[in-house]
Amino acid sequence: MKKNQKSKILVCLSGGVDSSVTAALLVRAGHDVTAAFMIQYRSEDENCWRYEYRDAVRVAAHLGIPLLRFDFTKEYEKKVLQKVYKEYEAGRTPNPDILCNQYIKFGVWLEKANELGFDYLATGHYARIKKKAGEYFLATSKDTRKDQTYFLHQLNQKQLAYTLFPIGNYAKTQVRTLAKKFKLPTADKAESMGICFIGEVPMKKFLQPKIKSKPGSIISTNGEEVGRHSGLAFATIGQRHNTGIAKQGTALYVVGKNLAKNTLIVGAKDDPKLLQSKIIIENMHWISGQKPKLPLRCMVRLRHQQSLQKCRIESLDKIIFDKPQWGVTPGQYAVLYQNNICLGGGAVATINYPV
Repeated sequence: MKKNQKSKILVCLSGGVDSSVTAALLVRAGHDVTAAFMIQYRSEDENCWRYEYRDAVRVAAHLGIPLLRFDFTKEYEKKVLQKVYKEYEAGRTPNPDILCNQYIKFGVWLEKANELGFDYLATGHYARIKKKAGEYFLATSKDTRKDQTYFLHQLNQKQLAYTLFPIGNYAKTQVRTLAKKFKLPTADKAESMGICFIGEVPMKKFLQPKIKSKPGSIISTNGEEVGRHSGLAFATIGQRHNTGIAKQGTALYVVGKNLAKNTLIVGAKDDPKLLQSKIIIENMHWISGQKPKLPLRCMVRLRHQQSLQKCRIESLDKIIFDKPQWGVTPGQYAVLYQNNICLGGGAVATINYPV
């Protein structure tokens, strides 16, 4: 977007402070701004989204911009939730937020924005987009503690070309200050947490109505049966697990899953099986659209907000860590970085421990 150029922009207004400030910044810059509130998930408590919609209406009215409302619950169910259920049933641990960004926010939302004739889609993500020699780069945000590039690493060149992240150059404290400066109704609103568009609900509680429980044995790494589990889908590698009969003061952690035998393997936090020196990646995605020249030295992050870890890429599906990583979980994403630029990433392949 060129300086001083007026653009027609659709802002995703969730009812939170970040998206509210995003809209306000674009209005202040003189753009033709329209807000949109997206309904993605309907629970038994319809007030879950109605409260957010009420705040979005208040913000749009305060800024003097129109507010559209779209219902993408069918798309969210098909493209995100069904994939999440399938992954958990396979004993893996997917990331709903990454899937949502890939298929919904910068999939069907962006398609709707284009259909309606908007030049850009803007969201309140903490990330930056840079362009050099015709290529778009996904850069980390100014506020490294809030950086959300981990969740955005599946975006491609076309998506980045039509996307804006106006608050990527601000720290969260600055965003709060701007919200008060603009006198936004959401200035003091608490930050939302939990599953994308679903809210603060324990994952096991959310999954149980959709995934059939299949109880089995819990086996220690020395082969001893120490308890029963309610289903491999509800356990994650690296998760602290209460077998109910562990020795007092001894914490046990999920080390692995044997899908064939339906057994959950647990061990001490310092069990060597919880350390991985290399991982195999499935469906590796490169934001540039081009495969890099190998071998590649870069940094990797296995979880949001994890400190960046040194690694090398020797083949397009293998990451070798300089320092072994603890609690690597099949299904989670390994996201690559180099000089504050997110290169892309892929899902960790299934790991089994035949006990």
